[in-house]
Amino acid sequence: MTIMISHLFLQHYWWIIISLLAGILVFLMFVQGGQSFIFSLPENTLQKTMIVNAMGRKWEFTFTTLVTFGGAFFASFPLFYSTSFGGAYWVWIAILFSFIIQAVAYEFRSKPNNVFGQKTFDIFLFLNGSLGPFLIGVAVATFFTGSAFSLNSMKQVQWGSQWYGLEALLNIRNLALGFAVLFLARINGLLYLVNTINDEVLIGRSRKKLILNSIFFLVSFLFFVVSLLFSTGFAAEAATGTITSEKYKYLHNFIQMPFVLILFLVGVVSVLSGIGISIFRRSVKGIWYTGAGSVLAVFSLFLVAGFNGTSFYPSSSDLQSSLTIRNASSSLFTLNTMMYVSFIIPVVIAYIWYAWNAINNSRITEEEMRSDDHVY
Repeated sequence: MTIMISHLFLQHYWWIIISLLAGILVFLMFVQGGQSFIFSLPENTLQKTMIVNAMGRKWEFTFTTLVTFGGAFFASFPLFYSTSFGGAYWVWIAILFSFIIQAVAYEFRSKPNNVFGQKTFDIFLFLNGSLGPFLIGVAVATFFTGSAFSLNSMKQVQWGSQWYGLEALLNIRNLALGFAVLFLARINGLLYLVNTINDEVLIGRSRKKLILNSIFFLVSFLFFVVSLLFSTGFAAEAATGTITSEKYKYLHNFIQMPFVLILFLVGVVSVLSGIGISIFRRSVKGIWYTGAGSVLAVFSLFLVAGFNGTSFYPSSSDLQSSLTIRNASSSLFTLNTMMYVSFIIPVVIAYIWYAWNAINNSRITEEEMRSDDHVY
């Protein structure tokens, strides 16, 4: 007996996969968040080495997830890939460049006869830690605020700005989400250091930094969420695919998809709980609460952006050029074939969990940094 899977089901299935990968990526950017403290948190060179090695043991997880996220997006929704990368390429080039210099920094930072000096690569890590999460947040915010592009009958993109994506930095809502992602990454980075490093001085300084960064995160995140709920969204008619403006569209999506709303609220509460127990109870397990909350909150926002007849990449120049999971997806054959490939994702996640535990079987100490032959 042959089971027929509809194209619409597969489009929704792959948007769920993309949303999950996005949530995992934002959590794993605790590596970038930790790197952003490379100059302000340590009191001496040895503490800096401890921070770099704590993050260096996990940076490949983030990089691999970023590549997987991009590859899955390209394979399942290629029209978005060609539209966004073909038009807003300066933003994507900046993001990719920041991750390239991160890889270079970890590879060569502690190599003997380093002609550039260790500080050069420390600056690379700081730039990746600061610009990477911020620019990714700004890029994702355009899923809700729109971009200035139009598509012709051959689906060729024409960008409506000579800044080719950098104009997104002029929108305060885009900036709000960019800062929210950045400060969330910094919070997760601090909590990961508290969980991983065995140094009371460094842990104490991390807890102090956590308070201020939590305030900045809450302000930027609340501003984005409130403005999102009361903003005009972009609805797609199921029968014709016509795109229309709809006031309070994203608020309607939350109400009409209560399960997504519950996931979002659970995610937010989990993030706040992780921050709370770390500050008030001095727990070292806050990273697991904020990490799980980060995944759920981002996952929910992506579902709100693409489900319930919503354009996930709206055009502010030509409304009918806006992209939805229906008009931007790959063919039925491609999505169906990829679905079977996606079944290995749980195996990959299990391996990551195993490798994570193997790497983190003991907390990082000063003695280890002095004696370890492989130090970043």
